[in-house]
Amino acid sequence: MSYEHVKFSVKDGIGHLVLARDDTRNALAVGGLVEEMLDVLHRVETGSDARVLILSAEGSSFSAGGNLREIADPEGPYGGGPGVLQKKYVLGIQRLPKALHALNVPTIAAVQGPAIGAGCDLALFCDIVLASTEAKFSEAFINLGIISGDGGTWALSRLVNTQRAAELLFTGRVVDGREAADIGLALECLEPDRLLPRAFELAAHIASRPQVALRFTKILLRQALTSSLDDLLDTSSALQAICHNTEDHREAVAAFLEKRKPNPFKGR
Repeated sequence: MSYEHVKFSVKDGIGHLVLARDDTRNALAVGGLVEEMLDVLHRVETGSDARVLILSAEGSSFSAGGNLREIADPEGPYGGGPGVLQKKYVLGIQRLPKALHALNVPTIAAVQGPAIGAGCDLALFCDIVLASTEAKFSEAFINLGIISGDGGTWALSRLVNTQRAAELLFTGRVVDGREAADIGLALECLEPDRLLPRAFELAAHIASRPQVALRFTKILLRQALTSSLDDLLDTSSALQAICHNTEDHREAVAAFLEKRKPNPFKGR
């Protein structure tokens, strides 16, 4: 698939997905940007060499969220009665958070500017969020008389405490990069010229880790959000048994005992 709305590359195990529609402030237009992002995520999960994925954007905005022209168009992807529109959400924008959440490759969002509404949720569904000092985050749905239809309530309530999530969702106010880092929406807040270098630095470190264990760790993190301790331990024991039989595990143990750096891990 050729891309018109995004850019995608892989180098040294680091995948880089770039939203490239500055003319629309990287609005999440259904059928354009969304479809291309879904294709990239499928490639990362099943067919590329990416061991970690960075999500960033060109232009002044990370993503303006839903395309308001599409939302206002009664014949567009957000038009129709409640039954029709509910199905459009399931078959449209909701596929994006599901794909990000299901991805077994670690993800890093590098947010350089405003991430509004669904654009904010897009960042929050990544495993790690790095924010520029020029970043802005807002669950702005309430300002338009709607709710987060793409799972933002789920993501936000797992990153910040319940009262803070309620305040942000009920008011739709804007959070800057520094506050985002303070309240847990972002891991770090950096000057603009340090944002992507830091994302690649972190991605390179993650990509160098034993890959089987890395993917299994993400599976366990995802399961930990909903499972009981007993269920998580059952899954952990099964995945751990696999890890103990990998070449990477044997190399890591040998390197530790021999007091040397491990050789590059092979992902098996």
